[in-house]
Amino acid sequence: MANIAKKVSWSGRGDDRGERTPLLNGDEEVKYNRQLSGGGIFHIGRLSTVDLEEEITPEEDIVRSRPKEIPHNEKLLSLKFESLDYDNSENQLFLEEERRMSHMGFRCLEIRRWVICGLIGFLTGLIACMIDIAVEKLAGYKYFAVKLNIEKYTELGGLSISLILWAVLNSAFVMFGAIAVAFVEPIAAGSGIPQIKCFLNGVKIPRVVRLKTLVIKVFGVICSVAGGLAVGKEGPMIHSGAVVAAGVSQGRSTSLKKDFKIFEYFRRDTEKRDFVSAGAAAGVSAAFGAPVGGVLFSLEEGASFWNQMLTWRIFFASMVSTFTLNFFLSIYHGKPGELSSPGLINFGRFDSDIVQYNLYEIPLFIIMGALGGVLGALFNIINYWLTIFRIRYIHRPCLQVMEAMLVAAVTATVSFAMIYFSNDCQPLGQDNTEEYPLQLFCADGEYNSMATAFFNTPERSVRSLFHNPPGTYNPVTLGVFTLAYFFLAVWTYGLTVSAGVFIPSLLIGAAWGRLFGILLSFIASSQSIWADPGKYALIGAAAQLGGIVRMTLSLTVILVEATGNVTYGFPIMLVLMTAKIVGDYFIEGLYDIHIKLQSVPFLHWDAPPTSHWLTAREVMSSPVTCLNRVEKVGRIVDVLSNTSTIHNGFPVVAHTSENDEPGIICGLILRSQLIVLLKHKVFVERASSRLSQRKLQLKDFRDAYPRFPPIQSIHVSQDERECMMDLTEFMNPTPYTVPQETSLPRVFKLFRALGLRHLVVVDNENRVVGLVTRKDLARYHVGKDGLEELHLAQT
Repeated sequence: MANIAKKVSWSGRGDDRGERTPLLNGDEEVKYNRQLSGGGIFHIGRLSTVDLEEEITPEEDIVRSRPKEIPHNEKLLSLKFESLDYDNSENQLFLEEERRMSHMGFRCLEIRRWVICGLIGFLTGLIACMIDIAVEKLAGYKYFAVKLNIEKYTELGGLSISLILWAVLNSAFVMFGAIAVAFVEPIAAGSGIPQIKCFLNGVKIPRVVRLKTLVIKVFGVICSVAGGLAVGKEGPMIHSGAVVAAGVSQGRSTSLKKDFKIFEYFRRDTEKRDFVSAGAAAGVSAAFGAPVGGVLFSLEEGASFWNQMLTWRIFFASMVSTFTLNFFLSIYHGKPGELSSPGLINFGRFDSDIVQYNLYEIPLFIIMGALGGVLGALFNIINYWLTIFRIRYIHRPCLQVMEAMLVAAVTATVSFAMIYFSNDCQPLGQDNTEEYPLQLFCADGEYNSMATAFFNTPERSVRSLFHNPPGTYNPVTLGVFTLAYFFLAVWTYGLTVSAGVFIPSLLIGAAWGRLFGILLSFIASSQSIWADPGKYALIGAAAQLGGIVRMTLSLTVILVEATGNVTYGFPIMLVLMTAKIVGDYFIEGLYDIHIKLQSVPFLHWDAPPTSHWLTAREVMSSPVTCLNRVEKVGRIVDVLSNTSTIHNGFPVVAHTSENDEPGIICGLILRSQLIVLLKHKVFVERASSRLSQRKLQLKDFRDAYPRFPPIQSIHVSQDERECMMDLTEFMNPTPYTVPQETSLPRVFKLFRALGLRHLVVVDNENRVVGLVTRKDLARYHVGKDGLEELHLAQT
């Protein structure tokens, strides 16, 4: 046992002076070392996309309010995040319920799953429709007011008044959205994709799928898009779909304290995970009008667990989502039943007769892909350092709101300056599609081309870059626009507002892609080959977005579906592959960076490649708090109340000996199960004296899910502490175990593939010697110097 007890530091070096192991499941009372070598209080600030709930004592609060800077160390893993139970506890209650269920009962469950997926699709489509109409109306009013003002003051002089009006309107919209996010629900900030990715990976992110989060998310995204920020409304749609899925599948709202008494069977993490996958796919489908792309997004970026039946159900949810959005938007636009414009963003149709590509253009597409990868990596690197700056200095809600308003005002100022100094005038043709053509200093019958790019919602700007005829844009206009919008988008992502990065990325890429096409037509003598710069705008958009988020398969299908043209399938695929390879050489994708910055114990598909020499004995937490099969109530209460280490799973052993020898494993019981047992006072003495009115059922555990009461809220009298509790019926009698000599990749594969929360490590005689949890595995990763270990901290 000596070699096991020795493991006390997370670095595994046996150095007691270092950071002590906050044993996830141990008897020792461990005080977290929260002092850095510099001596300052160590506490990671709230990243704009996650708010970590924490009980703060008044003394701590006074100390914490002092520092203006919060130190940030990325070599940390947060102990705040718990795991979800994706492995069903097959105890006697569960097995009895399954045996009682007939074949017809299982068929009914399957039908219910399809009904829930249909409901998820329908509600996600409705939310998308509401966001679309609200943004269109608010942005329309804003641009109309500013356009009238500019036209008025162009003749009279004093355009600075128009600039102030534009900046004030932008800041006002953004202020409302930022206040709602910063003060009401901070987790609604950002796109929400990193959080949903973590949830589907098995990490419990606080409040990520609450109703309040959904309301703030929708309100926030309407404000930020209408406020003219360099953001899109597509990312938040994915988060919104996931929240809808989590709520609908449970048949109740814990926030509203309303239980509809339906879908009770699905009140567990495993089922909720599958429906959240469907919700994320329905969100993509509503955003881009791409049902197949939605399924592939959920598979590629979201879900960590997958099965064949799930594919069909998710596809059904995506189809319903797109149909619902189209149907209600067709009614809104006065053409009921016309379902031809799918998605929140409609890139318009590329006519395959006009636009085609040749073999000699393939190398050009690869060059564009590489350029997209480099620009995407640059975007991610700048945003990474900017996010660290925000964590350290801009961690108070009032500062976050002020920063968001500053960005809104700067965006309006930059846009105005670009339009003001641009002399790129284009004739206003008969087939002109511009919504708000600005004349400014152009001659009559002409409009300012730069205004088309800036004086519009980003979606419309993307469409005009794709489809406006050759000669519409001046190369200088496009170059300046790309540069300005690139830095605005980098600054904007990570603000305390609900916003996505899809559309700004597409817009930056479409601008430099079109510029690339125009430059080619200058170089080439034959005009017909390079006639359409819209083709290069599409390829550039794909390259830029691929370089930032590193999606391949799903993004290919999304762009093909959104443009309604399969002709470009191969070039887009080629460009995305190149962008991913080149981008990955420099830095990870944007979502992975933000997951890492939040210190989330995220488990990737495989263990680090150089970790075969590590064994379960070296990575496990020990010693382990074990419970007897029949345990004294007082000891259970003491174990659960111990605040030095918050355990969530306890191996149940045959009677433990006096000399602290480990016991032979009989099963595993969870904290949540013990709390329900204590709440219902399931004691041996009460059962024998027939005080207990009825036998505890699985329904009692489902009713308490997901917000199990804290142990402090359960009153246990002194007499009851002397009672005994029989855990045999409620524990999982067949938990997964591994021998202590098992290699880390093997442990990782078992843990990751089965979605476990606890993996018991046993010796040759099946006695419990340790416990492997998510944090034990997530702390190993490949760094610059080979295999590195992250420290655990109470962040």
